[in-house]
Amino acid sequence: MSSIPELKQDMIAWRHHIHAHPETAFEEKNTTQFIIEKLQSFGITELFTDFAPTGVVGLIHGKKPGRYIALRADIDALDIVEENNIEYCSTIRGKMHACGHDGHTATLLGVAKYLSEHRDFTGTVVVIFQPAEENEGGARVMVENGLFDKLPIEAVYGIHNQPNMNLNHFYINHGPMMASYDVFEIKVTGQGAHAAAPHLGKDTILTATQIVNALQSIVSRNLDPISSLVISVTQIHSGDTWNVLPQQAVIRGTVRSFSAQVQDLAENRIKQIASGIAATFDAKAEVDYQRRYPATINYPTQADIAIEAAKKVVGQDNIVVDPQPSMGSEDFAFMLQKIPGVYVWLGAGKGANLHNPAYNFNDEVLTTGAQYFVEIVNQELGQ
Repeated sequence: MSSIPELKQDMIAWRHHIHAHPETAFEEKNTTQFIIEKLQSFGITELFTDFAPTGVVGLIHGKKPGRYIALRADIDALDIVEENNIEYCSTIRGKMHACGHDGHTATLLGVAKYLSEHRDFTGTVVVIFQPAEENEGGARVMVENGLFDKLPIEAVYGIHNQPNMNLNHFYINHGPMMASYDVFEIKVTGQGAHAAAPHLGKDTILTATQIVNALQSIVSRNLDPISSLVISVTQIHSGDTWNVLPQQAVIRGTVRSFSAQVQDLAENRIKQIASGIAATFDAKAEVDYQRRYPATINYPTQADIAIEAAKKVVGQDNIVVDPQPSMGSEDFAFMLQKIPGVYVWLGAGKGANLHNPAYNFNDEVLTTGAQYFVEIVNQELGQ
């Protein structure tokens, strides 16, 4: 029977294979098949593929029946052209594992192999290989398709590598870990005119710029300073030529926060500001506001379990408890809305940041992540 350190080379080989063959949201058919073949070779045959168009869920039963807990890894890549010069570089131009999901998948495969050989726990471990974390909410799809209704899972655990955080350090919060992710589109409609006769039109570009400026007042003047909110305008599209005032302008952006109440405030004020300023300039504004990902909020009980598990692996001195949360987002939040659980960061040392074309997962954290997951099982289901 293999120990986790003895599985390191296997995990590296699996990670490099997945890295070389990236697939994006809900297109991870070959990745899913690769995972299924590995799980079956480990003797894990109770598999589910009906919770999402891609991805797979496997059951590993212990020596006696008992509680169910879940370990989750995301499997999808990003639409990025890789700039690394490595032997396992992406073979699909324009797609790349730039967030480390190849490493997360390899880590959980190593855990699955280990647990299949060491079933000295009471209960069942559910390994979740989730598709479409990037932008498309694969976790939401799995939840909506009955993942936690059909399987009696009581707690779920997730992990994410974090470059430029201390190597093999764990970062664990008892509450908010990552922010919600909302998007908005403001469509401003006025009246086109010749640029030489602006008085004959309703200037949508002027209106749009005033809206962009005013949106920043939501954070500075409407929000309790103790709360957290980021409103970022990321796109403005309008006009096609030099000498025409365009009929329409479109503003797009994102909103990040840690609570539903702040989301409500942001949505309401964006709509009020857009419509009010548009009316001031005799134009109209239509706002489409979408709540994509909720905030990732850890449960205190599971956070304490995670801390104890991390202590067994890296020691107390290498654990940062209640670090500053991130305004980035993570669809693991949909799972935490359904059942208790915890999401932790694992420091990967110096390197290119996530979503960077030069990013490459640090293989040195594979065994650390796998040992942590095994210790979670020992904490939850051990004797």
